[in-house]
Amino acid sequence: MSDGPGGDFDVAADLGSVLRALRRQADLSQRELAQLAGVPQSTVGRIESEQGLDPRFRTVQRLVAAAGGTLWLTAASCAAGPGHAGCAAGPGHAGCAPGPGQAEGNDCVRAAVGDMRDDTRRDDAGRRYPAHLDVREVRTLKDWPGAWWAHWYSLPPEQWPLRVPDVTYDLDRGRRDERRVRVRLRDAVRIRRVVDGVPPGCWRLVAELPDGDLVGELRAHERSLDLLYGESLGDRREVVLDGVVVAPPLRLLGIGRKLVTRLAAETRRAGLGAIRAVAEFGGAGFLRACGYRTEDHRPVALCLEHRPPSASPASPLASPASVGKPGEPAAPGDTR
Repeated sequence: MSDGPGGDFDVAADLGSVLRALRRQADLSQRELAQLAGVPQSTVGRIESEQGLDPRFRTVQRLVAAAGGTLWLTAASCAAGPGHAGCAAGPGHAGCAPGPGQAEGNDCVRAAVGDMRDDTRRDDAGRRYPAHLDVREVRTLKDWPGAWWAHWYSLPPEQWPLRVPDVTYDLDRGRRDERRVRVRLRDAVRIRRVVDGVPPGCWRLVAELPDGDLVGELRAHERSLDLLYGESLGDRREVVLDGVVVAPPLRLLGIGRKLVTRLAAETRRAGLGAIRAVAEFGGAGFLRACGYRTEDHRPVALCLEHRPPSASPASPLASPASVGKPGEPAAPGDTR
């Protein structure tokens, strides 16, 4: 099958990757896609496993349509140049024009169906993971649902009760859909510094969605080391991190890390030497994951409470039991 005057492409290899990516976006298993397209599941499996099957055009058309894709052919794919309106990847896609030795249209197809990087992952038996399960890397214990001890115990790796896999996925479709929505929102978040209405020496960074919704915020302030140590240090200043907050539905997606990283970049450009923070519970682990280190000295938590004055303060030497009413006889043993 020719893909244009620029050259031929391998139907089994390219179609298999495209079909897996389409299934991933549609969240369809091989069996579900085969049922929707009216073809045997073995046909889908052979195409995706790149076993040299040369499917008929009608079969390819039905599979792509069942997965929610659109099949289009042209004599010279994307020959109109980058960003033309007819590209399947959408206007503004810069990868339309083929490069030297590249089959025309391949980049456009890949951009239209999304990221295919998970195709290279294999399980312990060398089998490809199901494309619709959104396989993801396990970077921390909390990334793997099977690590039941991660929320209660801090165990060294050699004492983990289960072997932690390199990758994981969600079998429940509802959780997959929720994770995909969260990931799309995370990728759409933009970080910016707010200057209007912020006092001098203070920092306010916000995380916003394209429609302007606020989903995260960071606040910090500068302090003088000269005043802190009571010495003349040439007006040296540093930043104190006041807090980071992220909307609950979007937590654990890296938005807080983006805010902290942006603060570090902004303060570095401003010539400020360091950022200090006091954290407890999960906040300490979060900041350590962002590159902060635990200092040797620890601050002391102090509190000064303002209590309302008593209407008739009693003598500190008198106890409630020894104070009687006027005119009453003294109790035995009373030494008033």
